[in-house]
Amino acid sequence: MAFTNRTHISQAFKAAVPIMLGYVAIGLPCGILCSSIGLDGVQVLLLSYLFYSGAGQFMLPNMFLAGAPLASIIASISFVNTRQMLYAASFAPYCSKASKVLSFFFAATVTDESFGVSIKEFEAGRWSPDRALMVNLFSQSSWAWSNFAGVLIGNAVGVPLAIASFAMTSIFICLMVTQRMSAENVVAMVFAAAGVFLCKLSGLGGPAILIGAVAGVVVALVFSRLVPGKGASARSAAGPGPEADQGEDRPAAAAGEAVSSSSSCAALPGAARPREADGV
Repeated sequence: MAFTNRTHISQAFKAAVPIMLGYVAIGLPCGILCSSIGLDGVQVLLLSYLFYSGAGQFMLPNMFLAGAPLASIIASISFVNTRQMLYAASFAPYCSKASKVLSFFFAATVTDESFGVSIKEFEAGRWSPDRALMVNLFSQSSWAWSNFAGVLIGNAVGVPLAIASFAMTSIFICLMVTQRMSAENVVAMVFAAAGVFLCKLSGLGGPAILIGAVAGVVVALVFSRLVPGKGASARSAAGPGPEADQGEDRPAAAAGEAVSSSSSCAALPGAARPREADGV
């Protein structure tokens, strides 16, 4: 059994350690924010295991505190998480021989960070679905229990919500600067940020993230169709690799990176603050 292979477990854990440490740093403030809207430790723990979306879990309390309508919260979080479908599509060719159960849990636990780690290993030909799933599970456990600890801290210590909510902006800054700087990603970042900014100026604070993300993705997709050589040249700059023989798989992976970038930029100016901070 692959899950009892100590070598695979050790390799997966080593690959997941940087993600796990990062999730501690952002999971604590996320738990603090969740406690500010009345969620207890058990609820946050279950949310982290069943929903497992760093961006979504940050957006939920931030948008709630900002007084965003329920429909806007659901639509914004749902759209931001649609990038998971692209991640799953990128991994599909590598999981063709895996069991349906393993493939299901693997696809359900992929995040931006674990996607970046595993896709490189798959393309290099030194990874397997069980190791990729273990990376996801190690990362998820770190995230879930960090959120739980954050709730306990939030209940015991009065942490200013403005400080805690900035953690959302921080994680998206990290995601943005670690993206492959292809032309498509840059276009997605610029137009997503511009979309959110214009929405804020026009008073559309609630759906700003959703509109900005849509604008970034749509413009980036149109750009990639009209100027296909830009993305290819940016990828080739990194040098040839195993992906050169996997041309059919690369568009899905590139699309996943572009959506991740656009959702990152969309959230940068939209990290909602408590009502008092917005002057409401």
